[in-house]
Amino acid sequence: MVPLPRLPRVAVCGGTHGNELSGVYLVRELLKLQREVMKKEQEEDSKPALVLLVLSNPRAMQHCRRYVDTDLNRCFTHATLNGPFSDMAPYEIIRSRELNALLGPKGSPEAVDLVCDLHNTTANMGLCFIGYSDCDWICLHIFRHLQREMPDTPMRFLHFDVSNKESYSLDSLGKHGFAMEIGPQPHGVVRSNIYTAMKVGVQHMLDWVRLFNSGNVFEGGFVDVFTMVKHIDYPRDSETRNITAAIHPCLQDRDFCLLHPEDPLFQTFSGETVRYKGTEPLYPFFINECAYYEKGIALSLARKRRITIPAIRVQTEQEQQANEQGFASEEEE
Repeated sequence: MVPLPRLPRVAVCGGTHGNELSGVYLVRELLKLQREVMKKEQEEDSKPALVLLVLSNPRAMQHCRRYVDTDLNRCFTHATLNGPFSDMAPYEIIRSRELNALLGPKGSPEAVDLVCDLHNTTANMGLCFIGYSDCDWICLHIFRHLQREMPDTPMRFLHFDVSNKESYSLDSLGKHGFAMEIGPQPHGVVRSNIYTAMKVGVQHMLDWVRLFNSGNVFEGGFVDVFTMVKHIDYPRDSETRNITAAIHPCLQDRDFCLLHPEDPLFQTFSGETVRYKGTEPLYPFFINECAYYEKGIALSLARKRRITIPAIRVQTEQEQQANEQGFASEEEE
């Protein structure tokens, strides 16, 4: 049994990419309902979590674009947040520092306890959690809770093995954090089934936080984790750099279906098949994601493994005080 600190402050963010509309409309709806939700929490016999609702990139939302100057969800590395700064910086660089002040500072004791950043993908990925740690028991238990509560929704946990300093997305500002990525949905469009899956997922996440903070014990178990191995670009003309092929019809929409060596990967515009030349079977995801054409990514590949997660509960006040004293002693040293 692992005792973990309470999660008194939770942030739910939408519109980090201004044309991924499920999160935009869900956060707007939650902002309308926030007073009623907080009143309901106060009536329950538990310490309510403070839910911060954030529309992350207002200018991009206004224009229904992914970003204005640069991708906001790549602006949260330690170097970007703490490097040289001027008033002439791109809008998203300025906004990343505002969000770091609101939700962070990143890596500090003052950072919010949990960040859930809402995203859509054009790829056929179902509902995915994307995180930087495969041993963040809070995020993995929340994911497992959603799996139990939403059995008809395809769900995977994606792990990007990146250090805290190099982690680049908004969810990295919290002590715990993940992106909730749901698709397929075209950018600039909201589909009711995708919106509803996101809304239900966020509600189950907040319900889990309330249960955890109230002292519930969550038993251990197993979670299948997909760890990103590499990206694959489209075939390109060596001179113009224009793409010369599209995702092969046999692969399109088959996210998380095992890709074996010599399986069809691309179909050139002249009709030829380009096959996967890897040395091991891997799981493709973000297949033909619209927003990744500019990044030179046709799809990404992951390796799946099963992780054992321990039973957890919230720390007692005595345990929390002991941890805080230990942290203070480390700072003095």
